[in-house]
Amino acid sequence: MKKIFAALLSASFLLSPIVASQASADDFRRPPVVERKVIVKKTVIRSHWKKGYRVNASERRRFHDVNDYRRYRLAPPPRGYHWVRADNDFLLIGVASGVISSIIAGR
Repeated sequence: MKKIFAALLSASFLLSPIVASQASADDFRRPPVVERKVIVKKTVIRSHWKKGYRVNASERRRFHDVNDYRRYRLAPPPRGYHWVRADNDFLLIGVASGVISSIIAGR
């Protein structure tokens, strides 16, 4: 048993330089890896809402109606108005006119 173990141990010492040289030879055969830096410029377009501003139809399409205004701790809208969410802002908009009457920002 000791002789077999000694033979395997000596064989591993003799074969290790061959395996190491083969691995280093493979490194030279591979094409060089070129690292590219990708720069992405992100532009965020955020309009600043003002009281009295008339919201046109194309802007209204981006808004989400807020039906559960109590969840966001908003006052109930008066008759003819409704709450909408634009990004992270809540706007009280007249249904017929589209005029902003109140703004609550960033809740």
